[in-house]
Amino acid sequence: MYLGLDIGGSSVKMGIVDQSGRILRKGEAPVDQDAYRTPILETVIREADAFMGEERDRIRGIGVSATGQVDDRTGVIVGTNGKIRNYEGGQIVREMQAAFGIPTAALNDANAAVLGEHFRGAARGEDDVIMITLGTGVGGGIIMNGELYGGSRGIAGELGHFTLYQDGAPCACGKRGCYESYASTSALVHEAEMLLGETGLNGRKLFERAEAGEEAVQVVLDRWIDDIAAGLTGLVHIFNPRLLVVGGGVSEQETLLMQPLRERVLRGVMPRFAEGLRLVRAELGNDAGMIGAVRFFMLREGEQKT
Repeated sequence: MYLGLDIGGSSVKMGIVDQSGRILRKGEAPVDQDAYRTPILETVIREADAFMGEERDRIRGIGVSATGQVDDRTGVIVGTNGKIRNYEGGQIVREMQAAFGIPTAALNDANAAVLGEHFRGAARGEDDVIMITLGTGVGGGIIMNGELYGGSRGIAGELGHFTLYQDGAPCACGKRGCYESYASTSALVHEAEMLLGETGLNGRKLFERAEAGEEAVQVVLDRWIDDIAAGLTGLVHIFNPRLLVVGGGVSEQETLLMQPLRERVLRGVMPRFAEGLRLVRAELGNDAGMIGAVRFFMLREGEQKT
C-alpha cells in the first residue's frame, strides 16, 4: 500500500492507495488553521502520522502532490509567488523521509492530477494529453509520448501563466494578461460582478442564472468560454495532443460549458490539429492528485530498480 497526500493552500487530502490506484481510505485536515504560522509541512507530517495509524508499517512509499512549483527531482518547493507563508523552500521529500523513514516522491498538484487521470481516469490509454483545471486559479499538466512532461527542472505545466493578452489584467504572479486571469472561475466571478454591479457571486450561482435564461450572465459566460477556448487552441497548436481534459467543479457543466468549449476549440484549431482531437471532463475529481502522486512514486520506484 501507498500513502497519497495532496497538499493545497487550505487543507491536505490523504489516502491509502493500492497499486492499481484504488483509494482504500481517505481523510482530510486543515493546514491554514493559524494563518500558516505553523509551516504547512509540519502540519502535514503530524496529520499524516495520525492518519496512517497502525497501517504505517504496511506503507511502502509516499506520493505527495503539492501546490506551488515543485522540483519533482528533489521534492523541493521552489516557487509559490509568495502566496503562502513558511512554505516556499520546503523540503517535502527530505522532511517526509526523515519523519517516517519511508521513501517519498513529490510533484506539483496539477501535474499529479493529469498523471492520475492518465493512470485511472479520463486520459487512460492516451499518449498525448493536455489537462487544465479551472478553479480559483488555472492549473495544468502535460503528458507527452505517454509520460509526464516536467521540463528541465520538473516544474513544467504552469499553463495558467502564459500570456493571453499582452496588456491584460495584472496577475498574482507579477505578470499581466495571464491565462489564469481570464480562464479561472475567479475571473468569471470578477467579470460578472463588475458587469452586473453585484457582490457575493460564485460560479454555481452564475451557472444557475445562465440556465434560467438571464441574458447578461450568459454574455459574461460566453466571453469567459471564448478566453478558455483561445488558450486551449494555442496549446493544441503547440503540443498537438489527442486529448484535452478539463478539471475543476465547473467541468460538470456539460451544456453550459463543456459543449460550447468543445465546439469552439475544434472550430478554432487548424483542420489537421482537429483530426481525432477530443475534449472531455476529468473523472477523478478531488482524488486525482492523490492517485497521481502515488503513480508518480511508483514510476520513480520502477526507474530505480532498472
